[in-house]
Amino acid sequence: MNTRRSEQIEHRNTPVETVFEWLELFVISFAFVLMFITFIVRHSPVIGPSMNPTLTQGDILLVSHLGYQPENGDVIVFQSPGNGLSEPLVKRIIATGGQTVDIDFNTWTVTVDGEVLDEPYINREDKRMLQSTTSFPLDVPEGYIFVMGDNRNHSKDSRDMTIGLVDERYIIGHVIFRLYPFDSFGTLS
Repeated sequence: MNTRRSEQIEHRNTPVETVFEWLELFVISFAFVLMFITFIVRHSPVIGPSMNPTLTQGDILLVSHLGYQPENGDVIVFQSPGNGLSEPLVKRIIATGGQTVDIDFNTWTVTVDGEVLDEPYINREDKRMLQSTTSFPLDVPEGYIFVMGDNRNHSKDSRDMTIGLVDERYIIGHVIFRLYPFDSFGTLS
């Protein structure tokens, strides 16, 4: 009977033990979140109107670079050291290394390797597309990408020599999720 009674008695933590257990849980959780944010995903704000209507000023994005290979149509976040801006830029990949880009600024037609892109996401205006300081057709060298904003007449992108072709090493990551605003929470469509 004594053995049975001792099995029924549970070990109860003292208040100090309880505090240390909670503190341990908090430290482990914080370390996990910090490692997750550092090595797997990052957040990035959208600054400016260059990705309207897909993304707008103030949207908060979740991006990842883990195992990422650039593909046409991906929305990415990258640094552009040559333009003097400290904030990362958000643009859409139009072409990758080894492809040829051509743009007809009068008809808003973008062609990659001779195929016209279907771009229902762009903010097309009734006037001519913003002229470029780059000449077309343009061959994209290996290790580089050609990017454009979806709001073509209000985007500084690979058409402008201050941004130019983007070295793949400067890609922070591709957008995997929109965190904010909450009414647009989710993946990009």
